[in-house]
Amino acid sequence: MKSLITGFSPFGGERCNPSIDAVRMLPDTVRYSGGEIQIYKAEIPTVFGRAGDALCEQLEKICPDIVICVGQAGGREGISIEKVAINYIFASHPDNEGNKPEGVPVVSGAPDAYFSTLPVLKIESALHERGFSAKISYSAGTYVCNDLFYTLMHVTAGRGISAGFIHVPYSTEQAGERRVPSMPTAKISEALEIALTVSAEYLGTCRK
Repeated sequence: MKSLITGFSPFGGERCNPSIDAVRMLPDTVRYSGGEIQIYKAEIPTVFGRAGDALCEQLEKICPDIVICVGQAGGREGISIEKVAINYIFASHPDNEGNKPEGVPVVSGAPDAYFSTLPVLKIESALHERGFSAKISYSAGTYVCNDLFYTLMHVTAGRGISAGFIHVPYSTEQAGERRVPSMPTAKISEALEIALTVSAEYLGTCRK
């Protein structure tokens, strides 16, 4: 089974982004009850439009069974497993190329929303069992994270791919002395591996 896991480049003046840092820490393969999962990793630019283009390029090259896009939601506690992607962009601040679109769709004429096809409830439960702070989120915002999430769900609709988005908090290393919720990068990476193996188990069951 093949998987694609993506993380974003640093943005907003930060020197790092725990989404891509944690993704890079993942092994190249992991085992699950049905066999082995190959993990392909990619850094996505924090830029409207270009993010989706970079993702589509990886999808066509890898043809994965599972796709998990990861982004940072500074200020949130724990792991947020996103449920809904909306066809709407409203940037509260510019992206890494200075773009600041407001009130426009991600894809013109496309559905208003898509639901994640990851087993979000099972992922949440598995993370809780392993002692992680985690919850299902019903808003991925209206910035580049949601732009990428919506694009992912739009291009994978009907293709039998298990796909979705996970938000992670500040890394402890990144937070430094700031009094904000955070998690060590290694723990974030562990949570992503759990989400991936749960998704593989679920997809394997659905395909039987």
